[in-house]
Amino acid sequence: MFSRRAALALLSTLAVAGGLLVALPASVAAAADPVEPGWSYGLWNDLMSPFCPGRTLADCPSEQAEKLRVWIVAQEEQGRAKDDVTAELFQSFGDVLRQAPAAEGIGLAAYLGPIAVFGAGGGLVALFLARRKGAALATAPRVAVVDPELQRALDEQIAGPGPG
Repeated sequence: MFSRRAALALLSTLAVAGGLLVALPASVAAAADPVEPGWSYGLWNDLMSPFCPGRTLADCPSEQAEKLRVWIVAQEEQGRAKDDVTAELFQSFGDVLRQAPAAEGIGLAAYLGPIAVFGAGGGLVALFLARRKGAALATAPRVAVVDPELQRALDEQIAGPGPG
């Protein structure tokens, strides 16, 4: 009925057509979402929400947060730089957008405070151990000096009888 060559050509054509049919929904879905993730999506996760305390802007379910996310994406699409948009957001909402205190001014205490407390605690422990060691040395029993002749006799007994 079909030659071997014709059958292979038909199968390869069907395989290519099947691959196109499988890839078609993915390409249609990609065309339906024209916005590719850029810096705006990362910014959502970098900033805390001014509307939902304790949540990032990406996790905040409020309507105001959604409007702010849309505004950020629009700024990216207009070609604005991430740093400019971030500066404008901090100017509008203040330090509530920070996930951690800034390492300047009073916020520097949030970083230096624990380091100072840890260092002071370590110093107190070292001082306590040094005093304890000094007290232990002062009260330690004195070891008597062994007579050299007695030491020689003891060494001979430990060594045992020589070869012989």
